[in-house]
Amino acid sequence: MPHRTVLALTLGDPNGLGPELVCRIFQEGLPSSLADACVLIIGPEQALMHHQSALNCPPFWQPLEDLDQLNQLDQLPRRTHRKTPPGIYLYAPNGLESFQIHPGHATVDGGLAAGKALETACLLLQSSRVQALTTGPLNKAMLQLAGFDFAGHTEFLAAKAGLSPEDVCMHFWGPRLRVSLATTHPPLRSVPELLNIELILRKLELTLAVVHAEGRQEPVAVCGLNPHAGEAGHIGDEDRLIIAPAVSQAVARGWNVVGPLAADTIFHRAVQGDFSAVLAMYHDQGLTAFKVLHFHDGVQITLGLPYVRTSPDHGTGYDLVGHGRASTQSLCNALIMAVALTGR
Repeated sequence: MPHRTVLALTLGDPNGLGPELVCRIFQEGLPSSLADACVLIIGPEQALMHHQSALNCPPFWQPLEDLDQLNQLDQLPRRTHRKTPPGIYLYAPNGLESFQIHPGHATVDGGLAAGKALETACLLLQSSRVQALTTGPLNKAMLQLAGFDFAGHTEFLAAKAGLSPEDVCMHFWGPRLRVSLATTHPPLRSVPELLNIELILRKLELTLAVVHAEGRQEPVAVCGLNPHAGEAGHIGDEDRLIIAPAVSQAVARGWNVVGPLAADTIFHRAVQGDFSAVLAMYHDQGLTAFKVLHFHDGVQITLGLPYVRTSPDHGTGYDLVGHGRASTQSLCNALIMAVALTGR
């Protein structure tokens, strides 16, 4: 194996923004921080060819006929252009040879392609043939209709690693705000029954590890579930009976944690620098605040997996495909973050 980090990059839904953003990033030229990495793009080549032709940019990838070629990446011929670092490869999983691209449209075939790419990436990570993963956006409904019974990337990757969603943590990084989630993608009505002290402690442990690795010393703030963090039990019992005891146990362990704090002020204080990160209780509680600030440059990191996984913090954006308006910054940041975290 080459000594360079081999980063797997799944295209996600080939009909969504993933292939276009990949082509635009490599057309514009990757940052120097990625110059020493090999990037293995996984997905149907037809999707890249469509956008490469539309953008009138030279091909920047070298196709791999089989995965055994990963053992000789340094010996393979490289197809590059002046702005693209060497070592950009593409592998199309079996069954995608005749994939028909429908840019801007949700299709079951798009979900199948996304699922097959993820399965391939997981096999490569388990065998250590790649060291990190960045995932392009997929359509969760199409993924499920294609036969992959997972609510999203996080649940898919956790299951393939032999973990439960409770073992991993969705963490969102932005230059001004970091947010972790106690739960992943459950219906809102299910959130209260999913919360427990052990779950919150696990998510705090993972969040503290990543902010400490970044060198941040401010406490991690824990968000209350109910308005005003429950008003001492007058607006729901979860904050008093579950979240507050979890925070007390964390503090007893010597962890730099505060809470539960009301959701309507906690994110403002985090942006002001009072906290290194916020642990929100559910998806929209944390991501509404995060995406107001970091819709174009945020990165998701899945904490707790046996490898580094990052992704852009946006969806398939079917309505934007082919128009050149979608920002490449989030995906570019996700690639940079994957290599940086693997190096640590």
